[in-house]
This record gives sequence, structure tokens and C-alpha cells, in this order.
Amino acid sequence: MPTLPDFRLETYFARWEFSARYHLTASDAQTLPMSELLALADDDGRERWESLTLGYTETRGLPALREAIAATYSVAQPDDILCFAGAEEAIYLAMRTLLEPTDHAVVLTPNYQSAETIPLSVCDVTGVPLRADDGWALDVDAIAAALRPNTRLVSVNFPNNPTGALPAPEDWARLVRLCDERGIILFSDEVYRGLEANPLPQATDLSATAISLNVMSKAYGLPGLRVGWIACRDRTVLDRLERAKHYTTICNAGPSEILALIAVRARDRILERNRGIVARNLPLFAEFFGRYPELFEFTAPDGGCVCYPRYLGADGVESMCTALVEQAGVLLLPASMYASELTATPTDRFRVGVGRSGPEEALAAWAAWLDKR
Repeated sequence: MPTLPDFRLETYFARWEFSARYHLTASDAQTLPMSELLALADDDGRERWESLTLGYTETRGLPALREAIAATYSVAQPDDILCFAGAEEAIYLAMRTLLEPTDHAVVLTPNYQSAETIPLSVCDVTGVPLRADDGWALDVDAIAAALRPNTRLVSVNFPNNPTGALPAPEDWARLVRLCDERGIILFSDEVYRGLEANPLPQATDLSATAISLNVMSKAYGLPGLRVGWIACRDRTVLDRLERAKHYTTICNAGPSEILALIAVRARDRILERNRGIVARNLPLFAEFFGRYPELFEFTAPDGGCVCYPRYLGADGVESMCTALVEQAGVLLLPASMYASELTATPTDRFRVGVGRSGPEEALAAWAAWLDKR
């Protein structure tokens, strides 16, 4: 296996995530204390938690959890669900298992780095950028033009990280049809689904071969559980992924699966809470950026809890982000964290997280730093 490059974003976080005073670029919604999550449990969930023993669990995931997850789809069934230790394990194993060196893949940019570096370690990959000058629009025609006879997989992420973009429903439907017509797997990263006003249909509900990826970390705000899943109605794909999982985590942690079960069953309440946090935060960010029109261009995300404003300052976004975290303790992710080997990507952007409660103090520290410059 070729050596993967350093994961720039995670390396940056290793340096700053837990040492910076203000984490203003978080990609997850505000988490819940254990006491609040357990208070959401139904009788069955409470009994499972209190009687839990710490043995091995099923590789595919706790049956009750897979049943609860399947209920969040309109077509997928419990046997169409395979659980993983977070979304990253699922991405890694899917790309390493489903792609061969003779294959070709298409990946949207900008993206979460592993979406392109893992397939690049296996086969030829073509990048197709979202159209930054058109609200990060999905360009289905460009994807169609990038396809080859040996294209095996098209990888997308909506709501998008880092831009917060959602495609028009008609473009989403076109992309699903295109992949089906060409016999291509659509790998759809949907980890922010539930934090938008008008969610797109999930890929696996639209196509018998598409793969939908989700996780407890982002929209649910429960990254510490390390529980993710793939939904796919092609059972042969899930069989292959299960066998690949035997070489990594084998199975998920039992306590995490019970807590994830409680959360998925309480999905409507948790997502309503987290959408409310985003809705309260967005005017605060809009007001902040509006105070500095000479420095920032800000557009609220279509969905999810991250967005990608533009920095207009003469010092450049990399310098601004470095000085801000070193001098004021406010952490942002500069554009270099989203640089792509596949396409040109904007160099004047930075990622902001809008899903955590109480950003006022961080914004005040940022404003004070700007005002002193």
C-alpha cells in the first residue's frame, strides 16, 4: 500500500484543537452531556445501558441500532446498514475495497482530504470543483465530462465540508441518474444531513447501488461515540466491506452502540436542538463579518454547521489564521487545509464552525484582535 500523505487538517488540529482557547472552526454540532443523552432513552435503551456487558459486539453493528438507523431512510432496511468506528473508517475501507488500480474515480473539490487522498492511493482520480462563483454549485455536466469507461466511483459530500453548500434538487437527481445509467457507484457523504431546512433525498434511497455515509459525530454532535455507518442496498458491497472491517476494528464498542441507539431513536429532538443552535448563531456571525466589509465576505451555509468565508486582507488568509490563533487563541482553518492535488482550490478562504453554543466570547476576542491591528 502506498504511504498516505500527512492529513493536513488533523495535523493542524493536533497542534491547536485542544490548546487554543476558542475553537471557532469546529465541524460538529454542540455535543450533549451523558446525563442529557441518557435522559432521552426509552425504556428499552435504558435497560440495555444498565445491563450492558463489555464483550465483543457484532461486526455489522448492534441489530437494534441498525434497525433504528434504517428507520432514518425511506427505502433502506436494517440489513442494508453496516456500522463502523466513525465515518473515517468507512471512507477508508470503502475506497480501499471498492477501487482497483485499473479503476478511475471522480471526486468533488474542495473536500475532506481523505475523500481524495485515499482513492489516489489506489487508482487514477479526477477532481471536479464546485463552482465557487455560483454559490458552490454542483456541476453535473463537468462530472459527466470527467467520466471514463473505467470510472468505478463518484464521491460527493452534501451538505459540503467546508462550504456548507447543497446542490439544487434537480442537479442531485441528475447526478444519481447519471451514475445509475453508467453503472457507477455514487459514494455520498451525508454526515451533515439533518442540519438543513430542506434535506436532499439520501443517495441509497434513490439508487440500489449508491452508498450513503453517515455518522454520529456531525449533525448529532456526538463524535466521542465513534459510531458511523454505510447504508447500501447492494448487499454484495456490504459483504465485502464487512470482511474488510475484520482487518481494522472488527466491531464497534458496546457502550458506544447503546448510546448511539439512544441518540438515533431520539433523532428528531437532537437534530431540532442542533438546528436551533445553528439558527441562533448565524445572525451573530453575519453581524460580526458585516462589521468588517473590507476584510470578509460571508455567506451563510445552505446546510450543515460549517461555512467558508473569504478573507480580503492584504496579509492573506494563512497569515491571518496563524496570527489569530497564536495571539488571540482563536482557531480557524485556513484554505491550505483544503488544498487539492486534483483541482485548483480557493486560497483566500477559511472554515468557520457555526454549530457550537456560545460563540460570542470567541467573536469578541477576534474583534478585539482585529481592532488592535
